Amino acid sequence: MSAPEETLIVVKPDAVRRGLVGEILKRFEAKGFAVRKLHMLTMSKNQAEDFYSVHRDKPFFRELVSFITSGPVVGAVLSGRDAVATVRRMVGATKSWEAEAGTIRGDLGLGLTDNAIHASDSAESFRKEHEAFFGKSAG
Repeated sequence: MSAPEETLIVVKPDAVRRGLVGEILKRFEAKGFAVRKLHMLTMSKNQAEDFYSVHRDKPFFRELVSFITSGPVVGAVLSGRDAVATVRRMVGATKSWEAEAGTIRGDLGLGLTDNAIHASDSAESFRKEHEAFFGKSAG
């Protein structure tokens, strides 16, 4: 069996406001993922811009930053087998109305930015997003 892999999820402000943090974490734990780090915060504008820097030149960048800074978020580092790919499958399509039933966005998402959750899409994204969320000195 391969070594566990880590990935990052961020429960977005819409899901935090709706009291869905426990429901979302429960789904990952039920699938066998371990929660290695957990932190609630309200992202600053600079932190959000760094977090979403891959989208900086896209027309929806300002909307993403505005939304993710609109209230508290919960970030979690999950560890488990094939974590990045498996978590992405569990999260579902970005547009919640296109996400399949049974996925987090399909069951709990309300729209495009208010789609309940962010998940790293690669090991490289995980490293960058982990640093943006937890800070440079976080291990």
